[in-house]
Amino acid sequence: MFWNGMFDLITVGHFAIDLILSQETPTATAVLGGPPTYVSLAARQLNSRVSVISKVGEDFPSKYLLWLKTEKVDLSGLKIVKGASTTSFFLKYENEKRRLQLKSRAPSIFPEDIPISIRSEAIHVAPIANELSLDVIKKLRALTKILSLDPQGLLRRFDKFGNVELKKGGDSEVLERIDIYKSSLREIKILTGLVDLQSAMKEIHSIGPKIVLVTKGIMGATLFFEERFHDIPSCKPRITRDSTGAGDAFIGAFLAEYIKRKDPLWCACVGSAASSFVVEGIGPAVFGGKEETYRRANGIYEKGI
Repeated sequence: MFWNGMFDLITVGHFAIDLILSQETPTATAVLGGPPTYVSLAARQLNSRVSVISKVGEDFPSKYLLWLKTEKVDLSGLKIVKGASTTSFFLKYENEKRRLQLKSRAPSIFPEDIPISIRSEAIHVAPIANELSLDVIKKLRALTKILSLDPQGLLRRFDKFGNVELKKGGDSEVLERIDIYKSSLREIKILTGLVDLQSAMKEIHSIGPKIVLVTKGIMGATLFFEERFHDIPSCKPRITRDSTGAGDAFIGAFLAEYIKRKDPLWCACVGSAASSFVVEGIGPAVFGGKEETYRRANGIYEKGI
């Protein structure tokens, strides 16, 4: 493993091969997925230097590796495990609801997979299938000033068929080490056991994170920091084809701006803009350039939200 220089953002979690079935894709379409993909590519559009710590199997297509390298995503921390399969999900979208089924899972990420030589302004922890533990997060905490978390993979439980159910876990030890928290509306309600969104966000904040973000699909997002709530409208896409990865693109763009010491409210608007591009394509096919993303972000930021 070779780490060359300082990064702006490192994403830790599994890449995935997503099999997507929807009105737009009536035949299941396999695309590159997972937080390392969407977080990294959204941040890259804003000129961030990005890397990943992840594991895949020998079935991970070489065309994905080539494309990621072409997009200047550093893959020094990616391990291709012999005899293993890449994490893969079947995603079925119907009536604005998503059904998720785990088809295969790559090996877990362990503390020894995290080199102490890494240097990054921010590290985003984004498990999707319980692939990392508290010990990994403890080690990452010591290696960066800004540690961000999407807890979705910590909440997921899988039955014998791979069907996904979200359940609350013992996550306080994780949250107290986190600076920035981001999840969906459903995930934060399950994690806290609270129905009221503001109460749930305050609960997360009280444990540790200074900034709490909750994405709500077409309803935008809510940001909580410095004891204030801010509703962030969604930027209107030209067309909506696939929402996979929108939340990951949101936090990738948010962090890309946040490490530049930008106002968190502005960062959230940039996140909203980045996610609006992603839904215009199937999988990680559409990302707005820097100026395009800023233009959409300004459209909601200038309203004085």
